[in-house]
Amino acid sequence: MEKLANRFWKNNDFTVLRRLKRIVAALILSVIGYTVAAQEQMEIVDFMSSEDYIIGGVTVSGVRFLDLNAIIGLSGLRRGQEITIPGEAVTKAVQKLWQQGLFSDVRITIANLVSDTVFLDIYLQERPRLSSVKFTGLKNAETQDLVEKINLPVGSQVTAYILNNTNKIIRDHFIEKGFLNTTVDFIQKDDPDMPNNVILTINVDKKERVKIGEITFVGNEYFEERKLRRQMKGTKQKNINFFKVSKYIGEKYDEDKEKLYTFYNDNGFKDFTIISDSLYPISEDRVGLLINLDEGNQYFLRKIDWVGNSVYTKEYLNRRFNVEKGSVYNQSLILDRLNGSAGAQDAVSNLYLDYGYLFSHLTPVEAKIEGDSIDLEIRIYEGEQAYINDVIITGNSRTNEHVARRELYTYPGDLFSKDKILRSIRQLGVLGHFDPEKINPTPLSDPINGTVDLLYKLEEKANDQFEISGGWGAGMLVGTVGVRFNNFAMRNFFNLKEWRPYPSGDGQSLSIRAQSNGRVYQSYNVSFVEPWLGGKKPNTFSVSLYRSMMTNGKKKGEDGRQSMIIDGASMGLGKRLEWPDDFFSIYGEASYQRYDLNNYSVFTFLFQNGQSNLLSLTGRLQRFSTGPNLIYPKNGSSFTLSLQVTPPYSLISGKDMSNVSDEVKYKWIEFHKWIFKADYYFPLLANEKLVLNSRFAFGYLGHYNRDIGPSPFENFYLGGDGMTGYSFYGREVIALRGYTNGSLTPTDPKSRAPSGNVYSKITFELRYPISLNPQATIYALTFLEAGRAWSKLKEYNPFKMNRSAGIGLRANLPMFGLLGIDWGYGFDEVPDPINNPSANKSQFHFVIGQQF
Repeated sequence: MEKLANRFWKNNDFTVLRRLKRIVAALILSVIGYTVAAQEQMEIVDFMSSEDYIIGGVTVSGVRFLDLNAIIGLSGLRRGQEITIPGEAVTKAVQKLWQQGLFSDVRITIANLVSDTVFLDIYLQERPRLSSVKFTGLKNAETQDLVEKINLPVGSQVTAYILNNTNKIIRDHFIEKGFLNTTVDFIQKDDPDMPNNVILTINVDKKERVKIGEITFVGNEYFEERKLRRQMKGTKQKNINFFKVSKYIGEKYDEDKEKLYTFYNDNGFKDFTIISDSLYPISEDRVGLLINLDEGNQYFLRKIDWVGNSVYTKEYLNRRFNVEKGSVYNQSLILDRLNGSAGAQDAVSNLYLDYGYLFSHLTPVEAKIEGDSIDLEIRIYEGEQAYINDVIITGNSRTNEHVARRELYTYPGDLFSKDKILRSIRQLGVLGHFDPEKINPTPLSDPINGTVDLLYKLEEKANDQFEISGGWGAGMLVGTVGVRFNNFAMRNFFNLKEWRPYPSGDGQSLSIRAQSNGRVYQSYNVSFVEPWLGGKKPNTFSVSLYRSMMTNGKKKGEDGRQSMIIDGASMGLGKRLEWPDDFFSIYGEASYQRYDLNNYSVFTFLFQNGQSNLLSLTGRLQRFSTGPNLIYPKNGSSFTLSLQVTPPYSLISGKDMSNVSDEVKYKWIEFHKWIFKADYYFPLLANEKLVLNSRFAFGYLGHYNRDIGPSPFENFYLGGDGMTGYSFYGREVIALRGYTNGSLTPTDPKSRAPSGNVYSKITFELRYPISLNPQATIYALTFLEAGRAWSKLKEYNPFKMNRSAGIGLRANLPMFGLLGIDWGYGFDEVPDPINNPSANKSQFHFVIGQQF
């Protein structure tokens, strides 16, 4: 090429020479075009001669998906630009395009040459695009998690950066879960149906999850390694305890490091820090964890001072704060006692929040640190009292607003009160119409005007009940069907437009129940409860009607027909009290029940012909403070004292009842029945999940006349699952797990009928929730309980009750109600072991109740 150029130079043919130079320039541009592979290193060629040109235009070829103008702009080459060929501008343009990582081939050539004007063409070969992604080595759920994290859309280019980033995301994802040795391989295969597209297969091998063989601390002088390891709940070293997880999970380890900080700070080491931490291999599936820490000094609280308080004195604040001077400087305790950060109900801040000081805040400041002592200064900004401007209720799609609003203790114009808000939350929860776990009022404050709006965001839940069950009682199989509408609206009963599927929204309760064994036994019950009689005060009104019919199977009017018909009705009134506090309520009820027998001998009763009447008055005093979740109460208590009495007919008549028949003796049934029940819920953890439920019950059925003796009606039937089919006598069935039904009830030596006239029972139940979702509330439990029934009060001995222990599971589902299974072990013999030899020891019990 050089000889050819010299010959043309010697002939002094300038025109030919100029054309030759243009040809040479074109050849040079072709030579410096870049065909670049993934790991290929570019080579910049330096030529001896060059020529200046003006760019007349730039075109792009070989591209299908990218914006052409954007590529030209990215190259830096523009129309009218003066460049040298070969030269730096062309080289830089190639470099810029290559650095994008989007192309596998980059070339810049001369498309046309007119005088000193050059037209350039940028040829690009795009990297292949993604037509589909496949994962191997993973479960479906794991694949779905990665797809959402990686986000590789179809049609995107497969670049080295994309592959490296995908590899990092996948490895990080599984390393966080303890799979430290995860490997990722990519296989690209041309898609035969789409040119320049590839099918990407990502092969993930998680290997075995790495376990922690040992945890070593360096720098700990005050606390032993064993105690520090106990603070790390999610990161455990491998040992012989199979119930402790020893897998390394990064997310859990980060949480455990925070627990170490909290532990040291709560013990006065406020300068504690973790200097470094590292993992080191022990074996293929074991790693060691080394934590290098600096404990710092331990500090003690020397002095407490209050600044900015005008509402309460320093002495009163110190008593409420209740942190002793000279004690270890515990930051968590200080914050909890000040602001209730760990759930303290009597925190100092509540003094202000309960009396309208919504804008107040308390700030602890370490005023002075001297040696190992800290002087604490608590700075208080009290602000002005805030008044409630408006109370807003939303989310009550089914329940009428007045039903929710009448339960609130927060009213427009009142001072803001945290205590009244908490009480309102409880009242809304125990209604049963709203999800108690989601009742969280939001204060919408207006500091300028000193007011606040309260927003109660509610979420309706299903609480109507449907019962379908079968049981064995009185020697027969009894089927039951019933419905209970807990949000009924009786005022719309005759308004057909409101039947969707029934008139609802007023919080009333309507129950309809039927039991049957065909012609042998039928029972019907209807009851209605109005919780706010008149709509202005929480006065309860209830009424119920029922009828039971038992025959020998023959039709009415047919010869030889035997029958017993029981009719009854009751009416009650209740009132919420204000003293001693408004958790108390009182309830009174009058009831009448009539037994009518006609030659009835199918099942044993007191007599076969005649009538028996039961007229009684019941009074009940109750204090109920559990809630707001009635399915899984976390705190609160319930105490109930009730008395049911009938008139003392025999004493009023003065008739000698010692030698009369049962028809005469029980024509008017008489007794007095006393019952006391206590139910207490105590949370054992700060998050209020683990709950101890303790219960105690005592009942006594007394009589007026010794000649009549204890009433066979309304006595106690103790033992078993608490479920039974039917009883003529209205017995109160009481469960005690670990024993068969009724096995802890004494029998009358003459009639062999159950005669439980006194009973006592105590239960300790430890509960832990698996799910608190109102659509599926599930919790596990373990229990210890003891109880027994006696015939006479003088036989009562609370230290000689039958004991049992066991475990169980409860599930409350809107469609099926409360379902449960318990396994109990009865430790003691039953009162009649001869006739009930297998009534104790290992027993399974079922709890069934339907709800939709």
